[in-house]
Amino acid sequence: MRSVGSKTVRRNNYKWWVVFMLWWITFFNYADRQAVFSVFPLLQKDMHLTLVELGMVGSSFAIVYGLAAPFAGHIVDRIRRKTAILGGLYVWSAIAMATALVTSFGQLLGFRAAEGLGETFYFPASASMIGDYHGTRTRSRALGSMITSVYVGTIAGGFFAGLIGERYGWRWAFIIFGGLGMILGLILSRLLDEPERGAADRKDVHLESQQPALRKTSFLEFIKLLARTPTALFLMGAFLCANFVAMVLLSWMPNFLYSKFHLSLAWAGLAATVFVQLASTVGAPLGGWLADILRSHTPRGRLIIQAVGVLGGAPFAWLCGFTRSFAWLVVGLIAWGFFKGIYDANIFAALFDVIHPEARGTACGFMNMVGWLGGGGTGPVVVGFLAERYGLGTAISFTSMVYVLAGVLLILCAVFFAKADVRRMEAMVRERDLLVPSPSEAAVGLH
Repeated sequence: MRSVGSKTVRRNNYKWWVVFMLWWITFFNYADRQAVFSVFPLLQKDMHLTLVELGMVGSSFAIVYGLAAPFAGHIVDRIRRKTAILGGLYVWSAIAMATALVTSFGQLLGFRAAEGLGETFYFPASASMIGDYHGTRTRSRALGSMITSVYVGTIAGGFFAGLIGERYGWRWAFIIFGGLGMILGLILSRLLDEPERGAADRKDVHLESQQPALRKTSFLEFIKLLARTPTALFLMGAFLCANFVAMVLLSWMPNFLYSKFHLSLAWAGLAATVFVQLASTVGAPLGGWLADILRSHTPRGRLIIQAVGVLGGAPFAWLCGFTRSFAWLVVGLIAWGFFKGIYDANIFAALFDVIHPEARGTACGFMNMVGWLGGGGTGPVVVGFLAERYGLGTAISFTSMVYVLAGVLLILCAVFFAKADVRRMEAMVRERDLLVPSPSEAAVGLH
């Protein structure tokens, strides 16, 4: 008995070590993304770029990332997640380093787009992996903990890219971040293990088989599954809105602080990220903890917490663009970041409540496609367009209405669709495990 208990303890400990390892990969994923925004003024001066062209640089990553995401997710469901995670890390780190070689707007646009292609495999693979280590009792906390590295990586990318850019030129920022990512990949290649697909979900519905009858879902089968799962569609719509707002914050806030409050590049990059992201590191674990608790009482739990996040953040998104006081701007950024973290912790955990394990990579890919094409791909350009006509502050305040729309979608989904879709997914897990019933079903004669 002791050996069994010891094995269980090691397995439970390792599932949190997986979160820790993926935390560091996510850190560099976002540090590399954010670095370019903090050196926007240097790029604008060096290459004589307009505001719209800068917006295109921000959007090019999101467009390619979004277009490739469904195909990347579909591949992730067919290969080892470890291979996709580490392979993606090597590719995007190499592209980041190669960005230092660009000499024109077209080249910059091309490398930025290529980095989006390199990074598009990562989140479907990492979220799917965590979903197989963590069941419904800890999934939001695990994903919420991992997502805090998004905020820390964004801070580091924003500040250090600006600092390096001011002292040594913008090219060195990409060389340093890319090189460190390569080193991390070599270290983790020996430590990260591939989990059994569907293990956590089978445990949730009291299935004990060690060799689950999971099969690969074709692209057409997934489209049909998505069409009859309205909760997934509503979640993707809400993510589109939330990512629109997030990309506006990441791409334009450094420039807003630099031009309106006359901060240096380094301090503008830091101020644009540190208040929001540190507040999000508090909001995300709290959002994950609350969602896991509420999910144990109702299938609608994670959607309710997400709605709190976007609706709570809406007035502060408006405040950030409207205020002329730096102190009130800081208040707005902190509150915005706190509620953003509450929402972010449950992006993929809520999706996994209604999508079965062997299709989760593809589902994450579709989620990213919708969010990054519809939200990230349009946000920087739309705000750049509005900023040239109405001012950057007014354009940023506009994003609060997009947050409200996300909240409406989540509330409608929680009320009308979530419960039935969660029950359908749980039934599908049982069916695909050789139709083995749960103990509660067996007791009442359900077969």
